[in-house]
Formats: sequence, structure tokens, C-alpha cells
Amino acid sequence: MRKEDKGLVIDKIAETLKQYPSFYLVETAGLNAEKTSDLRRACFKAGIKLMVVKNTLLKKALETLDADFSELYPSLAGATSIMFTNVGNAPAKLIKNFVKKNDTLPALKAAYVEESFYIGADQLTTLASIKSKNELIADVVALLQSPAKNVISALQSGGNTIHGVLETLSKK
Repeated sequence: MRKEDKGLVIDKIAETLKQYPSFYLVETAGLNAEKTSDLRRACFKAGIKLMVVKNTLLKKALETLDADFSELYPSLAGATSIMFTNVGNAPAKLIKNFVKKNDTLPALKAAYVEESFYIGADQLTTLASIKSKNELIADVVALLQSPAKNVISALQSGGNTIHGVLETLSKK
């Protein structure tokens, strides 16, 4: 690859890294063509962008960004694919389901989610359990609505009881 081409690839990787708040580094080298196609389809359906990169070019792209990604550098060995996502836990769930169905790779190398680093395959369960921003908002809304619903239902049931008592008294 020519030096100019490498520069273009580094710029493309850096631009993609800027577009997404979270990304996962995964090992996909052991997958055959059919499994790779299945993984790409699953990523597309989940809104995850999958890109296969050379480690040196990815490292140079990470170095061009404002944040310090040096914790990820030891994970850049062997074949590396990047999963870009807007939802922090989506790739972890996808990887867990894919491995469960196929008994094969991809294996998590590292991840950058919610401005935190997760290194190693043992972090997959932790990443899958992280709630996304929308899930957290839904939890807060449900917690806020719960007391109001209880008060309204108590008032409605009390109103029906009082109405029933008054109606019975008026008939006597």
C-alpha cells in the first residue's frame, strides 16, 4: 500500500471514530466466509458498523484523536475488526448471541464505551449489562410515573367507594 493510500485510510478511520461515541475491538480472523457474512448481517440489523482494519493504521488513527487511547494499544495484535456503535451495549449483546448460536468467534479484545476502557474477553458480560442512554431514561420515567399512578388509582378507587356508599344511602 502506498503512503498516500495509508494516509487516506488513517483519515477515514479517524473520521469514523469521531462519529461514534463507542467502539469495540474484536477478533474475527477465525470466522469462515459464511459466518463472517452472518456477522456482518447481524451488525447491519443492529445498527453497528463493522470495519476490518490493520493494527498499525488503527493505532495511528487513534493517535490523531484528542483523547488518550494508549490503554487499547496492547490489544492491537492479530487480526482486528472494529464495531462502531451509538448504543454502548449493542455490540456486546450481539457478540454474546452470535457466540451462543455459532459456538465460535468473534472474541472481544477491548472496548471504549461511555468514555471508559474495557480490556479483555472477560469484560463482555459487564458490557452487555451496561444500560444504554434510552434504557436509563425509560427507567427514570417509569420511576417518576409510579407514585403518580398510585395516587390516581387510589383516588379513583376511593371515589368509586364513596360514590357507592352515597348511592346506597340515597336509596334507603
